[in-house]
Amino acid sequence: MRVVKVLVVDDSLSVRKVVERALTSRRIETVTVASGVEALERIEREAPDLVVCDVVMPDRDGWAICEFVKGHTLLGGTPVLLMTGVVDDAVRARAREVGAADILIKPFGADDLLRRLEDLLPGGGVPEGGAPGPTAALPGDVDPLRVPAANATADPPDPGALAAILAQLTALDGVQWAVLADREGFVLERAAPAGHDLEMVAALGASVAGSSGTLGRELGRGALLGAMLEYETGLVVVHAVAATATLVLGISEPAALGKMRYAVKKALPELARAV
Repeated sequence: MRVVKVLVVDDSLSVRKVVERALTSRRIETVTVASGVEALERIEREAPDLVVCDVVMPDRDGWAICEFVKGHTLLGGTPVLLMTGVVDDAVRARAREVGAADILIKPFGADDLLRRLEDLLPGGGVPEGGAPGPTAALPGDVDPLRVPAANATADPPDPGALAAILAQLTALDGVQWAVLADREGFVLERAAPAGHDLEMVAALGASVAGSSGTLGRELGRGALLGAMLEYETGLVVVHAVAATATLVLGISEPAALGKMRYAVKKALPELARAV
């Protein structure tokens, strides 16, 4: 059976890894590149079945990549799925103008991505899960690290350090899960039992941190340090990690807050250095 190949273009390593992980889980060959210029160099060589491309990039943006693909003599029929954090009438009009097949709103979950690909890939479907297919990556990509887009040129975080810190937090009585998300809402690291949708937790936690931070600035309270959300069956605690990440914790009962707060206070400087 012919292997489907997808080219992923995004300057954020965290986004590339989220997409890559979703695709390789369905035995889709995944080629990742970090810039528009690199994408133009790889498109002809790889001849992908589909291109997943961020709209906003520092060199050649997603619009230019899409125009190049759609204007190519041999690859003009290749669908292009654009990714962007803002979708309005102007964005939709521009997407139609350049010939994009669809737009995926950031942040997104793996299921949403795979549903879009179901309609766009040749043969009308995404392969069922199984052993991951081969994955190509640019020299210099560090796998499986995920870093915020703003830090794409900095040294990548140590995944072992991040995992160890989150494991220490979830080892506390009453702490159910811990997720570290970048500013776009993508998972940098996680620690939790199976069965939790931590991609969704990361996306919503980053959204809460972003809106709460905006509220604080508007009220003259300065930058967000943390927030606690109380629900019928437990708590969700959100902490800002430097200016680049958000720590989201699930707490089963209020009695766990004391030890959790002490542990988080100690862990935040380490997390800030690690990201």
